[in-house]
Amino acid sequence: MTDEIYETPSTTPNFRTELAAQLAELVPEAIADGKVDVEKLKELLDDDVADGVERFGLFWPGKKRAMRAAQEPTTATLKPDFENSKDWDTTKNVFIEGDNLEVLKILQKHYHAKIKMIYIDPPYNTGKDFVYPDNYKEGLDTYLEWTRQVNEEGKKLSTNADTEGRYHSNWLNMMYPRLKLARNLLTEDGVIFLSIDENEVGHLRQMLDEVFGESNFVAQLAVLNNPRGRAQDKHFATNHEYVLVYSKRELPSGALSIAKPREQLEAEYPYEDERGMYRTLGLRNSHREFGRFNRPNLYYPLYVDSDGQVYTEESADRTEVFPIWNDGFEGCWTWGRPKATAESESLVGRVAGGRMQIFVKEYAEGARRKLKSLLSEKEHTTDSGQRAFNDLFGGTGKIFQAPKSPFLLADFVEAGTGEGDIVLDFFAGSGSTAHAAWLAQLRDGGARRWIAIQLPEPTPAGSVARDAGFETIADISRERLRRAGEAVSADLAAEQSLDSGFRAFVLTDTNFSKWKVSSDVDRNQLEQHLFDLRESSSADDASTDDLLTEILLKQGYSLTERIAPVDVAGLNLRSVGDGIVLAYLNEHVKPTLEQLRAVVDEDPARLIVLEDAFQGDDQLKTNLAQLCKSKGIELWTA
Repeated sequence: MTDEIYETPSTTPNFRTELAAQLAELVPEAIADGKVDVEKLKELLDDDVADGVERFGLFWPGKKRAMRAAQEPTTATLKPDFENSKDWDTTKNVFIEGDNLEVLKILQKHYHAKIKMIYIDPPYNTGKDFVYPDNYKEGLDTYLEWTRQVNEEGKKLSTNADTEGRYHSNWLNMMYPRLKLARNLLTEDGVIFLSIDENEVGHLRQMLDEVFGESNFVAQLAVLNNPRGRAQDKHFATNHEYVLVYSKRELPSGALSIAKPREQLEAEYPYEDERGMYRTLGLRNSHREFGRFNRPNLYYPLYVDSDGQVYTEESADRTEVFPIWNDGFEGCWTWGRPKATAESESLVGRVAGGRMQIFVKEYAEGARRKLKSLLSEKEHTTDSGQRAFNDLFGGTGKIFQAPKSPFLLADFVEAGTGEGDIVLDFFAGSGSTAHAAWLAQLRDGGARRWIAIQLPEPTPAGSVARDAGFETIADISRERLRRAGEAVSADLAAEQSLDSGFRAFVLTDTNFSKWKVSSDVDRNQLEQHLFDLRESSSADDASTDDLLTEILLKQGYSLTERIAPVDVAGLNLRSVGDGIVLAYLNEHVKPTLEQLRAVVDEDPARLIVLEDAFQGDDQLKTNLAQLCKSKGIELWTA
């Protein structure tokens, strides 16, 4: 990288390096010869350092390796899947098919501290549902090999049976790096909800205490998910599970409240005017220790006309009212005369207790309620979730078993987010969380954006899902979201609109050959790799959109940028964000200096040119760099 040309990074952020840099900024004394001096750091922290022998926390075999898995950068990228998308050009929602560990790393660059809420329903470690392919050395290769096996031979990973020697450790090693990465994505006031049952709830809570901080524990909710109970259980018929809630930082009281349902509002707010439903509270101070004797400025007459409208000015057709109790005690108002004059439209007069009294209108607008720690409504159950799913698929057999209730998750989404916020689910399953984000908009009018990540876990051969044409769980999820978007759109008020689409992506290896080789490759492989690079540094089957998506991700752009093809001086480019970025990614057609001059004259903030497009012409590259510098344009290569 020179002062004039920026090179697109080949990997996601290296968190170990970034952490060391943060320490160097915060505690420069602890850095010696470019490395962190751990002993010096302990010396500086002194009494705040935990005893090295007796430590409190959750420990298990493989924990250090799991932490390294979260910190290890990846060259992986996402490939646009136009065929499986809906409303690609306009939607702000994203569905990603792939291993969530790799995808969470890919999201770090742009979505760091941008996700307001995360909900996940991970495998519960029952001995039957552990399917995530983790190999800490090979990373993406393991995932790609697994998906090829699925496509070609129909193979499926073995479950995490409780007869395994490290049954709990295997599950913890799967969860730990994902939660570490997930926390990075949350906004400072962000929150995470995690469903879990009794198999791992204790371990998960300890892990979350470590990852998020014990002080950021919000709640452990109990959900009545199966009112009948599981008859096959050994001692008790279990009919509930848990939802653990943690925040990125400590939240203020009431931060996770939700709007009261219409039927409750109608009961509590029995009156209505052009502004909306309201209830009335007495304007007269209800405490007799305050009255005309010690609050004379709050003792004054108000006047009510035949329609109940309140005034501070006297008139022949208006009834005079003082804050007098039924026994004659001269009380006082809670408002002074200036406020009563300015806000008289919020006052109403009517006869109560045999005499005219003045009341303040309290509107239902903004009325909130806290969720209960025991969620036992019928719409919260698994049966409700199954019905909601089956209704979308015409009531056919169980294509997906026991999906989470989208109405339960809509409570969480409504509590944890608002207009314009992003919701993430990286164990998407059938897509209940994304469905819930739409339902939340149906309730409060706030349009959320969502990102859903799902492993392409194959459906069982001979299952209802496979017979219906769904090869993987990801296939089911995408189809559910197409149908749910249409269903919710139909229920919206005429003046509202729903972003019922989504951009689909698939996890894949980098499109750039020069980024694929690791540092421990053997000599023969390296020689072959260098030979291959003579031909091209990008994959032959990579489209312009594939290359652009990877470059934008690694430069820190979102997955929903507006992208359009444009022609400038005979060059086919891609415009990002209405021309903020222009990209030329055709390695087969070398541009002339005059063509590049025309591109620079379009005055983008950033210009991206594929390195191979210069075809070894360093002079052309240097001239372009000077043109960009003269116009204040960032020039990036890849």
